[in-house]
Amino acid sequence: MAKLKKTPRPRAETPKGFRDYFGADVAERKAMLDAIAKVYHLYGFESLESPAVETVEALGKFLPDVDRPNEGVFAWQEDDDGDWLALRYDLTAPLARVYAQHRNDLPTPYRRYAMGPVWRNEKPGPGRFRQFYQCDADSVGTASVAADAEICMMLADALEAVGIERWDYVIRVNNRKVLNGFFEGVLASDEGIRRALEDFEWVERTRGRV
Repeated sequence: MAKLKKTPRPRAETPKGFRDYFGADVAERKAMLDAIAKVYHLYGFESLESPAVETVEALGKFLPDVDRPNEGVFAWQEDDDGDWLALRYDLTAPLARVYAQHRNDLPTPYRRYAMGPVWRNEKPGPGRFRQFYQCDADSVGTASVAADAEICMMLADALEAVGIERWDYVIRVNNRKVLNGFFEGVLASDEGIRRALEDFEWVERTRGRV
């Protein structure tokens, strides 16, 4: 009688780019997220929970390459003719879908925050994981620069709420209106503003090359 082959025992190891979190780490992360959420609530932002899975169609332009929907994300097709689905790779793309779907029922501006894990199918490295947490906050439906200023203030308060001292962090604002407004306030002529903007853009392009 032939001997039955033993089924090989599965390897007890986490996939590359992922890790396990135990009691102390989980407790510390929860305390940090609770502190950040408290700040967001003080500013009047409401929480939003959306699915971990979105359709690739809904992610749309946010995908690294829409022609290769599983490039950079964890994606799969339900069946031969079904939708492509993907684990969310950030919290902004789901917000775009939520706002487009429910905008008639949401206030204007819609000020929301979201926290949770995201997944990216990228090559892992030191300090670079395929699953990690994000804490996102946005004001949707307003073009006011005041909304950007509020986000900056809220971010500063959130960083200090989790123990990062003032002057130990830098907040970078990617908004041309703010930059234009600054130069208009300190320079008298349009030519001076134009040259200052050109110099600023040159510095940004060459940052780190010298």
